Amino acid sequence: MSNMDIEKLIEQLTIEEKIQLLAGNDWWHTFPVPRLNIPSIRMSDGPNGLRGSRFFQSTPSTCFPCGTALAATWNKDLLYKGGNLMAEEAYIKGVNVILGPTCNIIRSPLGGRSFETYSEDPVLSGAIASSLISGIQDKDIIACIKHFVCNDQEEDRLGVNAIVTERALREIYLKPFEMAIRQSRSPPKAVMTAYNKVNGVHASQSEELLTNILRKEWGYEGLTMSDWYGCYSAEKSIQAGLDLEMPGKARFRTVDYLKFVLRVNEFKIETIDRSVRNVLNLVKEASKAGIAEDSPENESTRNPKTSKTLQEIGQESIVLLKNDSKILPLTKDKIKGKKIAIIGPNAKVAQYSGGGSANLNASYSVTPYEAISSKLKKDYPDVQLEYAEGCQIDKYLPNIFKYTTGDIIGKFYLDPPGSKRSGPFDVLHLDSSEILILDYLHEKLVTNIFYATFENDFVADESGTYEFGLTVFGTAQLFIDDKLFIDNKEEQKIADKFFFGVTTDEKKNEIYLEKGTKLQIRVEFGAPGTSAVFKDPTQKGALFYGARMKTDPQVDIDNAVKLAEESDYVILCIGSTRWWESEGYDRTTLDLPLESNKLIESILKVKQDTIVINQSGSPVTMPWVDSANTLVHAWYGGNECGNTIANVIFGDHNPSGKLSVTFPKLLSDNPSYLNFGSFNGEVLYGEDVFVGYRYYEKLSREVLFPFGYGLSYTTFKFKDLEIKTDEDNLNLTLLVENTGDYDGQEVVQVYIEQSNPNIIRPVKELRDFQKVEVKAGAAKKVEISISIIEATRYWDNSKRKWISEKDEYKVKLGNSSDNILAEGSFKTEKTKWDL
Repeated sequence: MSNMDIEKLIEQLTIEEKIQLLAGNDWWHTFPVPRLNIPSIRMSDGPNGLRGSRFFQSTPSTCFPCGTALAATWNKDLLYKGGNLMAEEAYIKGVNVILGPTCNIIRSPLGGRSFETYSEDPVLSGAIASSLISGIQDKDIIACIKHFVCNDQEEDRLGVNAIVTERALREIYLKPFEMAIRQSRSPPKAVMTAYNKVNGVHASQSEELLTNILRKEWGYEGLTMSDWYGCYSAEKSIQAGLDLEMPGKARFRTVDYLKFVLRVNEFKIETIDRSVRNVLNLVKEASKAGIAEDSPENESTRNPKTSKTLQEIGQESIVLLKNDSKILPLTKDKIKGKKIAIIGPNAKVAQYSGGGSANLNASYSVTPYEAISSKLKKDYPDVQLEYAEGCQIDKYLPNIFKYTTGDIIGKFYLDPPGSKRSGPFDVLHLDSSEILILDYLHEKLVTNIFYATFENDFVADESGTYEFGLTVFGTAQLFIDDKLFIDNKEEQKIADKFFFGVTTDEKKNEIYLEKGTKLQIRVEFGAPGTSAVFKDPTQKGALFYGARMKTDPQVDIDNAVKLAEESDYVILCIGSTRWWESEGYDRTTLDLPLESNKLIESILKVKQDTIVINQSGSPVTMPWVDSANTLVHAWYGGNECGNTIANVIFGDHNPSGKLSVTFPKLLSDNPSYLNFGSFNGEVLYGEDVFVGYRYYEKLSREVLFPFGYGLSYTTFKFKDLEIKTDEDNLNLTLLVENTGDYDGQEVVQVYIEQSNPNIIRPVKELRDFQKVEVKAGAAKKVEISISIIEATRYWDNSKRKWISEKDEYKVKLGNSSDNILAEGSFKTEKTKWDL
């Protein structure tokens, strides 16, 4: 179909077929027209790996580091390579369109999906997105940039009205999308709209956004699609410029309704044809990949090439925040014959991703403990390694599957339990008690009212009191040995904190068990339409049941402290999880979960040189930071998260990551603190353009760690800066000298400051950057060229135009936003408008 004649096809299509093309065929596919050889194309989440076309029983997939980690590499070339790998994963999954990158702005660190996107800064966000998109599309896979625009919180995300000045919209929130579309070598061939309203109009039916800005002003020629169930009308969305309603089948763009709309002349068939043309163009572009319509969805496998690329990205994202005692790297001469303690709730868990649609079934994962243990056995066999958990950070009781001796057996019925069932219409073998049935399909399932039974055994691995938990989108009851143990059916309370924001509170019960005791677990599930509180017959639902032996938190901490005292070196693995940072809900605090801070403070009292490793996708508070000499931020690191941490700790890789978002000292320091959430259906972007470091610098507010910050095992110097301008460009040349003992990488960050602006502007703003690798004792020449207009312009709200003022502009080059190592200036000779 790569040579398809689109105009001829439009002539041949019936009105019914045209309308059907404007919505998905199912959750993950476009509508096919077999009689004209128009195939269906497959889409898949997402921004840090390809799940494939199923939430339920999804195939194992390669998981990349989270979005904030990708941005923390500050490495455009490396992320182009990462885009190539994402495209290769798409071929494995038979996917034509990757639903990513996510390119929203982190206006608040509380945002549930902050980990999924890139940065508080639009230029860093746009550059990272552009590199990934180019890497994806150069291999004939389509990238769909999302969520256009201001989808910056999860609370009330379907309807909240983001009230934002046009200046902030243009300079901050639209900017990364504009960069990807107007300045990228390979603009994205698809754009996904946001759920929310922007200044009173839903983004998916905003003519101002979808037609005036995106197409007329930016010249965008690709397809626009809704987020899943983010299309709220038929005629309004089509007239505004939304081409495709997802998922299918259509809720609004039904054949009967749109034929009626055409018949009463609400709009003309040419308006339908406009979107049909864009859908067919997408199909034509997708056909270049040669992926068959019925292509199998294969498992991603661990292989040296993929592991190498994932490690390169992961280790370049890791940020060394403190190394006051020069404990790192742990070289052979330091640890020979020593005892190392690895402590913490994230030591034996691979925190590879945040939660929600970005999360996937990782084909494999490496924990920090596994990686460090393997490294020591291979290279340092005389080093003793011991472990203590220290504390628990589970938001929900952990997956019960670890206690089973076989599969979880799921049996699906059309009739409720207790009725004369004719037998299950489907029987499945599952390897997880986290069961998202959202996109489950079966030929006998003609409505979304159904029931299921999930059965497994449970073997206690220690003697003690075990706690069981059950949460559900639908109804559920958990039975132990045929006796009702947890009832989440009769008295339910919606918690709004799970399964994309819709679930009940987790109900719990506990029982004492001797080691080796074997129980039979059965969970009776009913779809949301069977629930008195959900009452939603359009959804299939989800449930999660888990268990864990209860422990005394203080005893856990005391045991960890004792091990720390007895050890020569301590590696403390703390942080967050995908249950605390997830699509569907926002965080309520920047504090680490549960007893984490108490554990850290207790360990640091007896071992100040503890190597603290935090894994979270967005900022956390650190009340103990002054007591810690060594601190590493490792994000959610994908499949290879443990190995990347080990590579940095032992010096196989010199850390070069830079923070993609400011870490504030307190939540209340954040510029969006008074204006985050939904207040009577609205959220005021009251900080205007002063997002992130722009705000902290303007108010001279001290932060925990600044934007762009990150240490190395070596040191660098910027020198011999030359600044030249021509008619269009600002051309910078400088030397980056490695003045230390290790080979390393440094990021040259270019900030521009206007000397005498006619409005209040940020102190300085990032305009470009370049990562450079320099051998110890050597220097490397760096050349950066920036459009003068892009470097200097701002949006004039009164005239609704871009303006670049005649003025002097300071050029500040640093290795973080607060560490300028070279500077100069240039002048513009006249004011320019409407750029």
